[in-house]
Formats: sequence, structure tokens, C-alpha cells
Amino acid sequence: MQRNVTSYLIMLNVLIFIMMFLFGGLSAFSNPRIYILFGAQLGNLITAGEWFRLITSMFVHGGLFHIFFNMIALFYVGNIVERAYGKERFISIYMLSGIFGNLLTHLFLPNAISVGASGAIFGLIGLLFGAGFRHDTPTILRPVTGTALLPIILINVIWGFLPGANINNFAHLGGLGIGFTFGWLTSIRYTKRSYQGWRTFSYLSYGLIIASFVLLLIFDFRYYIF
Repeated sequence: MQRNVTSYLIMLNVLIFIMMFLFGGLSAFSNPRIYILFGAQLGNLITAGEWFRLITSMFVHGGLFHIFFNMIALFYVGNIVERAYGKERFISIYMLSGIFGNLLTHLFLPNAISVGASGAIFGLIGLLFGAGFRHDTPTILRPVTGTALLPIILINVIWGFLPGANINNFAHLGGLGIGFTFGWLTSIRYTKRSYQGWRTFSYLSYGLIIASFVLLLIFDFRYYIF
């Protein structure tokens, strides 16, 4: 059976989590240096030219509960979006949402070490949320679009503002905003012209993921390992 893009994203996230554990054991998830080695986002490093961390940080997680809940959400929401919108738009909006959420993090939390896929996942939720306000969204998708998602969105955002929550709401809201914009403004149905554009952007997304981890390895060996 052919795997979809959602499955490969989950496998990549889990692989990096396992590698972090093998590298540093349980203490890896409380060690800032190991987070940096594996691609975490930190403002001064991005300012110094390590822009690829805006992407690699989307695949790093801060512990078992963090990756477990994110991957459950990605499996559920990702499969819905990928089936409805196609793999080209799925990966493109996933990456755009995650990057924009991380850019907001860079602007508003420059001193924080930030990791996680939740900004990108919130982009997928935002996409379905926005689709619920379009008249051409298929009836079969209505139960998982629009205001049906409002309780999930509000609970997560409010939880993120609670004292001690240690949740990056800037990534969440940034991803949500990008996803909602595309969900509201674009139809689920493809035109030939739009398909070509999304396919090109999907190739760019895959290329950015690969290039970012190659650059991370280069910078790790150049600056952080030796």
C-alpha cells in the first residue's frame, strides 16, 4: 500500500525524536545544546544566518508527550486535509504555516528555544476552519470544517496563554492564520493552472526540507560538534 505524505512526515518526526533519545537519553529533552544540534529555533542563530532552523525546528520535539499529541493531531487532521486537498496543497500549506509561525516566534520570542510541528498542524486546522465559510466546500467535509473546529481552536489558544503552559502561541496563531487564509480564499477543487502552481510549490517544499537538514549537518560539524 502506498504511503501518503502525512505518514512520511510522521515518520520523519519520530525518527528525529528517536535519534535525540539515542544521542542523549532522557536528558536530551532537557539539554538546550542537544536541541540546537538537532535543529531547534533560536533567534540569535537565525539572525546569524541559520535560517534553515525555521524549517528544521518543525521536526524536533520536546519530549514524549509533546511528540505523541502532535503526531496524533497530524495523523488525524493531516489525513483529512491530504485526501480533500491533495498532497501538493497539503505539503505546501503545511510548510508555509510552519514557517510563518516560526517567523512570528523569531519576532516575538527571539530568546526562546522553540521546537515542534504544532504551528504547521495549526495551519491544517486553519485550512479546514476557513473552508467551512465557503459555499463550494463539499457537504461531506462540513462536520470537520468551519465553526465545528472552533472549540478545539479556542481550547488550545486559551491553554497556551495560561501561566506556566510553556506553549508557543505565536507559532500556533501564525500557522492558523496562514491556513485560514488559504482555506477561505481557495476552493478545494483544482483548476489545471492552480494544480501546476501547487505542484511546483510542493517540490519547493520538499527541497527546502532536504536542504535545511543538509545545512544543519554542515553547521553542526562546523560549529557545534567539534
